[in-house]
Amino acid sequence: MALIKSDIDFMSARKRRITGTISAVMLVVAILSLAINRFEFGLDFTSGTLIEVGYPQSINPEDVRQQLISAGYEEAVVVAFGSDRDLLVRLPVEESADDLAAASAASSLGNEVLVALQQASDVPVEMRRSEYVGPKVGEELAEQGALALLVALGIVMLYVAVRFQYKFAVASVAALAHDVVVVLGIISLFQLTFDLTVLAALLAVIGYSLNDTIVVFDRARENFRTMRSTDSEFILNTTLNQVISRTFVTSLTTLLALFAMLLMGGESIRGFAVSLIVGVSVGTYTSLHISCNFLMYLKIDKEDLAVPIKEGEEVDSLP
Repeated sequence: MALIKSDIDFMSARKRRITGTISAVMLVVAILSLAINRFEFGLDFTSGTLIEVGYPQSINPEDVRQQLISAGYEEAVVVAFGSDRDLLVRLPVEESADDLAAASAASSLGNEVLVALQQASDVPVEMRRSEYVGPKVGEELAEQGALALLVALGIVMLYVAVRFQYKFAVASVAALAHDVVVVLGIISLFQLTFDLTVLAALLAVIGYSLNDTIVVFDRARENFRTMRSTDSEFILNTTLNQVISRTFVTSLTTLLALFAMLLMGGESIRGFAVSLIVGVSVGTYTSLHISCNFLMYLKIDKEDLAVPIKEGEEVDSLP
């Protein structure tokens, strides 16, 4: 039995105008935020100090982070590294034209952090390494991250064009770009730190949203080939009613896990969890309302998905 009634009107001209307006507003707000607010890049994309410390027993990264905040290192990022006894501490450091001076400052900072942790801990703390990450490395990571997003969108477009039809490819990439821009706008609007975990979340959003869109498109292709006596609007509306329960349940269970991650995962993965929550929510809306809207704008019809007739084969006269 379907959890959601299957007679919802998705594709009428009025509903398409409403959802199109909602998407346009989200995109305008996101683009304005990106134009006005600068990204708060994390240490993955800027210069900073990486300090690896080891404990003789399992330690909670969030507890160590609170110890560092109490010691005056409010911008410290602490994550597990390798095992539950090894932690990686990331701290910003003033940029310097002299790499040697910057490395020396990073080494001094590492020793200061070690002393602070030893004073706050009841067990011995060992520093494994302390190193400086220059801005050049951060720039390279940022460029590689942007390239990864573009390559992902390009591969998606190629796959969908080969697997389905070029109009489906254009619609899917437009829907994915819509999701990515909205998520980036939310990150910029609320000044969330943009680091490698957020970049990973963006790539995960692309994969998740694409999965939902492919489910819709696969059912639409099947319906276009079997419901040959009806128009495109009716076929796409029928398709969305057939998949809405599956999409809703999948998104709900995913969001429950993400909210648990947000509430219990600590500060180090907050940006990752928030980005995925926004991405999954927007991606669900996109797969149900925007992807098929794009197909209507591209004037998809039954002929675009007609099965090619082999030479000498009789054409089926059934409707």
